[in-house]
Amino acid sequence: MSFLTLLDYASVLVFALTGALVASRAQLDIVGFAFVACLTAVGGGTIRDLLLDRHPIFWVGEPTYILLASGAAVLVFFTAHRVESRQTLLIWLDSFALAIAVSAGTGAALALDKSPVIVVLMGMATGSLGGLMRDVVCNEVPLVLKQGELYMTCAMAGAMTAVSIESLGIAEDHGLHDLTALLACAIVCWALRAGSILFGWHLPVYKSRPPRS
Repeated sequence: MSFLTLLDYASVLVFALTGALVASRAQLDIVGFAFVACLTAVGGGTIRDLLLDRHPIFWVGEPTYILLASGAAVLVFFTAHRVESRQTLLIWLDSFALAIAVSAGTGAALALDKSPVIVVLMGMATGSLGGLMRDVVCNEVPLVLKQGELYMTCAMAGAMTAVSIESLGIAEDHGLHDLTALLACAIVCWALRAGSILFGWHLPVYKSRPPRS
């Protein structure tokens, strides 16, 4: 199993858990749990593969991804009531899923020798679109658009870190080139997201002003 495949599996599992947690907040049945979990788990990767023209789409070529996401949904269906604060667990699981998925999307684009702009965009899309679909379907305020928090910024920073390391050729002579770049991507992305959650890090937000007379 390649490192990129491992990232895809990890991303699917953790994002599926977040999808199932949101389904529990919406009080859906077990089929609803599986649907939301699978949508969250493969949504970003599906858009990534379509845009990159990768065939087959990762979960179509290997249905194990869907089985993994469905299994995570069943697990949460029977255990979610034991969690004291599902919202807190959701936010932290989503932060890990974001970091893993951004690395997976970035790595997929790098493997196809795409330009730096496309690499960064694919990392951002893979990390954010599954969660966005999850929140929209379940009528939640999307975490990706939540005011006063870093989210897309984290994804962009992580992907740009990987692109920078690739361009510098760090660890290339030791056969660790891609691994170093993708691990650094995940670390930067998660560290920024964790800082936003814990310490309120955020970018300035737009504030409307009265029109000039």
